[in-house]
Amino acid sequence: MFKNCIAGEWIGSEGGENINPSDTDDVIGVFAKATREDVLDAISAAKAAFPAWSRSGPLVRHAVLRKAADEILARKDELGALLAREEGKTLPEAVGEVVRASQIFDFFAGEALRLAGETVPSVRPGIAVDVTREPLGVIGIITPWNFPIAIPAWKIAPALCYGNTVVFKPADLVPASSWAIVDILQRAGLPAGVLNLVMGRGSLVGQAIIDSPDIAAITFTGSTPTGKKIAAASVEHNRRFQLEMGGKNPMVVLDDADLGVAVEAAVNSAFFSTGQRCTASSRLIVTEGIHDRFVAAMSERLASLVVDNALKPGTHIGPVVDEGQLQQDLDYIGIGRSEGARLHFGGRRLERETKGYYLEPALFTEATNDMRISREEIFGPVAAVIRVKDYDEALSVANDTPFGLSAGIATQSLKHATHFKRNAEAGMVMVNLPTAGVDFHVPFGGRKASSFGPREQGRYAAEFFTTVKTGYTLA
Repeated sequence: MFKNCIAGEWIGSEGGENINPSDTDDVIGVFAKATREDVLDAISAAKAAFPAWSRSGPLVRHAVLRKAADEILARKDELGALLAREEGKTLPEAVGEVVRASQIFDFFAGEALRLAGETVPSVRPGIAVDVTREPLGVIGIITPWNFPIAIPAWKIAPALCYGNTVVFKPADLVPASSWAIVDILQRAGLPAGVLNLVMGRGSLVGQAIIDSPDIAAITFTGSTPTGKKIAAASVEHNRRFQLEMGGKNPMVVLDDADLGVAVEAAVNSAFFSTGQRCTASSRLIVTEGIHDRFVAAMSERLASLVVDNALKPGTHIGPVVDEGQLQQDLDYIGIGRSEGARLHFGGRRLERETKGYYLEPALFTEATNDMRISREEIFGPVAAVIRVKDYDEALSVANDTPFGLSAGIATQSLKHATHFKRNAEAGMVMVNLPTAGVDFHVPFGGRKASSFGPREQGRYAAEFFTTVKTGYTLA
């Protein structure tokens, strides 16, 4: 059994099976389920480890993070296969995610050597002023199932880089990838208690983290309802919190778009990773001059995609993560049809050689922006085409959403591309590119109901994981 890691020890006696969504007969392993007492022990261990780790030298932190980065990269094929087995994304996508995790740890290993402050003159004679950044304390990290290595990496790496200690709860559906990352970091030389892994249900493990007054900050990626609960609890404890939540991202296609570029961007955005990305485009907003050609080209492209076992060579789209998510996707397909949208392509549950949660990509046409399939996050391979008259209407529809994570446009007009980048109400804007797919060294995050708090990734991570101190000295 794969156990929790608390105070440097592997602990746990009861667990649950981790099932491969591509092959439900394949049990990846049995993973421990933390009790509330386990979580409290982990928080205590992190609190006890904080004074020494927060004052450790930059070379110490650099060495740990760099060693972890090197091992993750060296094991990219092994870890990629593990990720593909438990989450269901295709093997090439999974290996790419592992490489990205290595790059993130490598980046923050470098940041550990670039910790800096400021010395500025005071407005008062004879006084020196210095401004420094200091770690917060114990960070609660709660991550989702759709990126089980990359998202833990981009939260754990900066937390450790800046001298914090961590209590980490991965999503219950994907414990294996997270366990592997924690194991690598432990062997990279982290002192006991600096990083603690507590696996299990959010209603128990996550709640215990949220309830603790000893958690200095929480960084969370997941659903909007859970994010709101974390926010409310954090305000009560006067703690810092960072939330990355849902998306209903638009991909605008204008009449002057290169049709091939637009189709590839839309297919990648809406359907790759089985549509299970918060940056996925499930609203394809298309002007009427290109609409019919775009829909025809999309249908032809979707018909060429192979839906099958994530580990099988040639698979373009793997399974949905589990039965519950598959049923949610099918329910939304039913909702779309009942609302009057036309199911133009796909939407059927598929059978393959191995038993799994396979769903044919679903493309709706004749959708409007007030339908539930255009308002609510589905989190599956389901997209709706919304016909609009021109660019102005496209921009208005794109912004007519409670979310604001990512937005894309396909156009050859510099005027429209520039205007869209400035006026799209989203944290990230893509021109002639998929809405999903971001770099690790620049800020990640959104607006409105998609995000709250400082941005993740890159040097902007310091805004969340550190606090600023201003010191005055009489010279």
